[in-house]
Amino acid sequence: MMREELHRASLNQEEVTVREALLIGTELLSRRAIDSARIDAEVLLGMVLGQGREALWRDLEAPLKTAERIEFQRALERRARREPVAYITGHKEFWSLDFLVTPDVLVPRPETEVLVEAALDLLTKLDRPLPHRMLDLGTGSGAIAVSLAKELREAEIWATDLSSAALKVAETNALRHGVREKIHFLRGDLFEPCAEGGQAFHLIVSNPPYVRRGDIENLPAEVRDWEPRLALDGGRDGLDFCRRIIPEGGRYLADGGWMVLEIGADMREMISRLFVSAGRYSEGSVYRDYAGRDRVFAARKLPAE
Repeated sequence: MMREELHRASLNQEEVTVREALLIGTELLSRRAIDSARIDAEVLLGMVLGQGREALWRDLEAPLKTAERIEFQRALERRARREPVAYITGHKEFWSLDFLVTPDVLVPRPETEVLVEAALDLLTKLDRPLPHRMLDLGTGSGAIAVSLAKELREAEIWATDLSSAALKVAETNALRHGVREKIHFLRGDLFEPCAEGGQAFHLIVSNPPYVRRGDIENLPAEVRDWEPRLALDGGRDGLDFCRRIIPEGGRYLADGGWMVLEIGADMREMISRLFVSAGRYSEGSVYRDYAGRDRVFAARKLPAE
């Protein structure tokens, strides 16, 4: 039925203008209960026409070519099946940078920019010479590592991921933003690729999987059905990866270095207890996202007595 609706809605006229295409796309996506129907239709049509959303409004009466109508219909069909817009376009903005995105990686989210902000803030509190050595665990698209590399003139960054496909995406993003020489991409599980490197990091950051396994089915379809489960599933209570990262991280952090983790909005107390039980960490601090929810937890490694 979906394909038939798309066909009728898009091809009932010999000539379809930009204005009409936007109306068609918005109506179809609205019927599929997609809240962002208008914006999504604009983004997808802009992709097809090779222009930004704003440019569409400069000539609303311009006719679409047949090939453009067909491509727009296919894009709408994909979105109607709840495929994320970022996977359809292959792009997502993060930290005012354009990142390549594929189904092999999570779609970068605005909330994760708080992790970058926290890391930059905490680096100013380090009393040690440059360059700073940083480790990004589970780098995915490389959004965090690349953003930090862009902001820091002198930085040495290591980025690990278990997925070789994700690392290819991250390396591509590092190349396109001119920071490939600053980042060492390593395949492996969390700290495993760094086990024999002898590096002491001044900053360890991670956006680990922290969705409770029982909550995954309640996530929006765009996330539940399309984004990689490996990057979402944090185990029964969402803390499986943090239980590993926090104690193991103490072996890789330099004295006075910071561990900075993205967390679920209700995980502050549980994460704090993990740091306390691991020992040699300062009392943690929390950074909130733009909606006022706890989003990032940071703790400092204390020097040995």
